[in-house]
Amino acid sequence: MRVGYTLDGDGTCIAHARHHATAFLEAARTEHQLPVSERAKDLTELVVSELVTNAHKYAPGPVLMELRISARRVDVVVWDSAPALPAARAADPGRVGQHGMEIIKAVTEELFIEQEPVGKRITARISLDAR
Repeated sequence: MRVGYTLDGDGTCIAHARHHATAFLEAARTEHQLPVSERAKDLTELVVSELVTNAHKYAPGPVLMELRISARRVDVVVWDSAPALPAARAADPGRVGQHGMEIIKAVTEELFIEQEPVGKRITARISLDAR
């Protein structure tokens, strides 16, 4: 099961992305009987929120989001037009904000960051039985 979305670059794109992710996982659970744990749902919503927030904040234009699910995992794929590749910063308890990539790396099974001819594509893989 897979679905793609084009999100406007405005401030509503983050809430829309979370809504799409929630609906996608609910359909996977109810229509396809996939074992989506509550924790996997929460982590997916968190990762979607962080990735789309970063895209909205640092890249002009629309954001593309694709959600893919298999029997064991969900992939959140986000493309934006900014060429700069994100990196998790060193821990700094005094820093306000800019913890998104640290959070994503901590809660995902795998993380792929690919430079594209225009912009970048980030794929975050989350286990469906995340405990």
